[in-house]
Amino acid sequence: MRVVLLGTGASAGVPMIGGADGSGDWGACDPAEPRNRRTRSSIAVTGEGGTLLVDTGPDMRDQLLACRIPRVDAILFTHAHADHITGLDDVRILNRIAGRPLDAYATGRTLKELERRFDYAFRPWTPPNFYRPVLVPHAIEPGDTVPAAGLAVRTFDQDHGLMHTLGLRIGGFGYSTDVVRLDEAAFATLAGVDTWVVGCFQRGPAHKTHAHLDLAIDWARRIGARRTVLTHMGTDMDWGWLRAHLPPGIEPGYDGLVLEGMPP
Repeated sequence: MRVVLLGTGASAGVPMIGGADGSGDWGACDPAEPRNRRTRSSIAVTGEGGTLLVDTGPDMRDQLLACRIPRVDAILFTHAHADHITGLDDVRILNRIAGRPLDAYATGRTLKELERRFDYAFRPWTPPNFYRPVLVPHAIEPGDTVPAAGLAVRTFDQDHGLMHTLGLRIGGFGYSTDVVRLDEAAFATLAGVDTWVVGCFQRGPAHKTHAHLDLAIDWARRIGARRTVLTHMGTDMDWGWLRAHLPPGIEPGYDGLVLEGMPP
């Protein structure tokens, strides 16, 4: 199994639009460090049966090109916030490459919002061409194990403050973006995971909808993964500072990071 962190930024990316000269607001992040330039959070997981794309954020096209992901076989949506869905129109090219509609997995609530905003993507396909994205919806619930792109994807519930998101585990890999509280069922699903990617928006203080650094470190210690990688990071999460200050076994992710060696 191979996991690529397509993007590791929060909803506004790094840098954010603005800055004194209009070239971007980097906050505490060093503009000279290329690993501080972050697009919106997403991953691609590839196994023997294909590639699963997790979320279709606004940077999806550039991410797939930069990370050399040639095709996608299925999509799982963690939730329906804009930074996780608004690249959906570019799925039509993925349809063309696959030569078929793509299976899309999400909770019923997320699918309802996707169908409201992208209703045309859920209409039946009219072969042979793809002039629009075509998705086949599959409603799932936290706790379900989903056979997506040949992968057995175990899902669990995450509290995102104002709504709930899906976390996932595939073999020895776990993924938890956009979360501020994890319940016992989530910890049980992640027990024994080898590599865990977890959202961590800022160093501090505590945030209403996202984990901050101390909370993410506490979770990582409880889970005890061999490797914990931070994602969904804002502008005060400087890559160099994090590398110098994080405990052993915890590291900041960056766009394009490849994770391999997880047990199936």
